[in-house]
Amino acid sequence: MERYEVIKDIGSGNFGVAKLVRDVRTKELFAVKFIERGMKIDENVQREIMNHRSLRHPNIVKFKESSVLHSQPKSTVGTPAYIAPEVLARKEYDGKVADVWSCGVTLYVMLVGAYPFEDPDEPRNFRKTLTHSSSHLVQRITIPEIKNHPWFLKNLPIEMTDEYQMNLQIIDMNVPSQSMEEIMAVIQEARKPGDGLKLTGQLPGLGSMDLDDIDVDDIDVDDSGDFVCAL
Repeated sequence: MERYEVIKDIGSGNFGVAKLVRDVRTKELFAVKFIERGMKIDENVQREIMNHRSLRHPNIVKFKESSVLHSQPKSTVGTPAYIAPEVLARKEYDGKVADVWSCGVTLYVMLVGAYPFEDPDEPRNFRKTLTHSSSHLVQRITIPEIKNHPWFLKNLPIEMTDEYQMNLQIIDMNVPSQSMEEIMAVIQEARKPGDGLKLTGQLPGLGSMDLDDIDVDDIDVDDSGDFVCAL
């Protein structure tokens, strides 16, 4: 945490604490979640990841038990302020796309401190406040667009970018691979008995060497059957 300066606590939950921090170098603000180490960490993190269509700010901090893990893709579930327009239409929809909407609302709340779609006169009438936005569904950002957005890519490790992963795939495609026939041919060639090995030459630091002059009894041979290589 030497890179960040803690500004204030945002909230705390069962085993997590959220803090508002500032990058010491860039002065940019971040929301950081601290997780206590312990036996239940894997269980809690898995529960958070599976918190399908319950992706809202309090749940991220508190890791609330989700009651909609097995909800059908045409059921109206979720917290009103975070629900995507198509969920309110009571028709079948793509749950993953609806989750992107909820994540967008969560991001907005974290950055602005208010809900993006809320009528002050009728705060509970979420159908009214979201109906107008439903006409712009085709303009909603998608996951591929998010992954290529400059704000998302900032400070993202290069190994996690799509461009890096694509380059790895191209490299794998360009690496020539041997056919099964070529592999079998190499194996058959290796099985052929040789005519004996005779090495005569000058090796650095050893002088002249002739294998015919070497006493086999003086050679330390490992006959265990394992491959032995000097390190």
